[in-house]
Amino acid sequence: MGKYDDILHLPHHVSPTRKRMTMAERAAQFSPFAALVGYEGAVQETARMTDQHIDLSEDEKAVLDQKQQIILAALEQGAHPEVTVTYFQPDAKKDGGTYLRHSGQIKKVEQLRNALVFTDGTEIPCSNVLALSSDLFSQLV
Repeated sequence: MGKYDDILHLPHHVSPTRKRMTMAERAAQFSPFAALVGYEGAVQETARMTDQHIDLSEDEKAVLDQKQQIILAALEQGAHPEVTVTYFQPDAKKDGGTYLRHSGQIKKVEQLRNALVFTDGTEIPCSNVLALSSDLFSQLV
């Protein structure tokens, strides 16, 4: 004879004072409890990778300067040259950032802020520019 044979075949207990729970109410008892609100987001933020800012050599800076001079000359002639810029966008929350590309027509070079301003309103600081490409630079070797 087993340990629970005396209660094994008894009918299921139904409380005379409490109503039966719905399936949704029963499921709610087992829903996850977030004791540390925001913890998951903090873990994800820490795990998010960023790139480090690349410091250009003097030769690379000289080539970029030549390209900027060509852009300035085109702007002085009334043109809005089509240029693709690869630039560094610093991360607002942690060290490092992301390298992005933006293509469009340059409206002007803002001297006070030292930035390239595109016709679509995008403004990129010259100090963050890694590379410039355009048909204008075909004469450079």
